[in-house]
Amino acid sequence: MTNRRNILAGAAALLFASTLGASAQDWKAKYPELTFGIIPAENATGVIERYTPFTDYLSKQLGVKVNLRVANDYAAIIEGQRAGNIHIASYGSASFARALITGVKIDAFGIDVNADGSKGYYSVFYVKKDSPFKSIEDMKGKNLGLVDPNSTSGNNVPRFALDQKGIDPEAYFGKVVYTGSHENAVLALVQGTVDVAANAWTDDQDSYLMRMISKGMLKNADGTPMKYEDFRIIAKSDPILNGPLAYLSDMPADLKAKIADAFFNLRKNDKVAADKIYDGKLDREGWAAAKTEDWKPVIELVKFVDTLRRKKS
Repeated sequence: MTNRRNILAGAAALLFASTLGASAQDWKAKYPELTFGIIPAENATGVIERYTPFTDYLSKQLGVKVNLRVANDYAAIIEGQRAGNIHIASYGSASFARALITGVKIDAFGIDVNADGSKGYYSVFYVKKDSPFKSIEDMKGKNLGLVDPNSTSGNNVPRFALDQKGIDPEAYFGKVVYTGSHENAVLALVQGTVDVAANAWTDDQDSYLMRMISKGMLKNADGTPMKYEDFRIIAKSDPILNGPLAYLSDMPADLKAKIADAFFNLRKNDKVAADKIYDGKLDREGWAAAKTEDWKPVIELVKFVDTLRRKKS
């Protein structure tokens, strides 16, 4: 009887192992390559430089080639996932909400985690230090730089905050300009194209502005490097939930599990790739588990901003 039990147990284990193996081969046949897409919050060259070691790591972990795609605009990530061409995506909160509102079949599985363990950031309005502007109320008739219609901190939250003040941006400001990325919004401010720029800000050490300063991307008129102190924040929003990682809903469960495991254990498995993404400033994992429902308040915010636009049309 004991021998029979052992034989049956061994057969069951072999069957389970072979089933798992067949399942992996099944999804690899359907997905011989995967694409990881990232919204263009900064310039494409910077994203490619930071994330190429990560996509190489992801390829090794999943056993199939993973391609990196830096989209031209936020909508391109949404449409790429709608078409099934982008299998995994790093979103901003509002662009993720837009994808869900418009019927894209995706699930959030992870969230960015800040260096201090928090999971939020802010939308801010920057002006140059030497400008006379102290508040939004000083900016009537001036030019406003936004990021992208699907940016959270670069459009949706600023529009909500302005509406709370009774301000219609298109009527209040001389011009409203979509710059395409957070970095471009800062550049537009430096170059004088806009007088105030909306942007993302976590703290004084963590922002697109600080990253640009660190890279020497911003120069004064005389060619000297600009400093963080050359800018001022004249308004800051309530906390915003960091953006999610999302994969296609219809992908196999075992593939989804491998993707999540690879993201959540990046630093443990490949410290070099992790340090490249986070500029060596994060001493623990940079992503944690999350679910789609976590972004329900952002979905409601985006719907509200949509009603503002419809009222004007």
